[in-house]
Amino acid sequence: MEHESFDAPSEVREFPHGRGEILRVGDSVISRLVLQPGWRWSQDIKPIAGTDSCQAPHFQYHVSGTIAIKMDSGAEFVAGPGDVTSLPEGHDAWVVGDEPVVVVDWYGAANWAAATA
Repeated sequence: MEHESFDAPSEVREFPHGRGEILRVGDSVISRLVLQPGWRWSQDIKPIAGTDSCQAPHFQYHVSGTIAIKMDSGAEFVAGPGDVTSLPEGHDAWVVGDEPVVVVDWYGAANWAAATA
């Protein structure tokens, strides 16, 4: 039996316009991403990741705010509170509007916003 809380995450990754709060529970890694208005992966995370687009797949529950996602293929959609998204690698994303985006990510969290070098 384990009990963890985002009130005391295992790790916090700070980056421009946001942060990732990482929990390690058993063999699982879960993150809560808090992305401020103005955040965009290609501007704020690309320099950290060193890739042209996000190469971390995601399985996310969207708690608050609105985020747009554009796949490398050109497919694009907007997600908001109550949505669940599954994203393969190869995408950009950005906050839409003036409200922070909060998502809980069950997949890809361990590699998100981590330098590849």
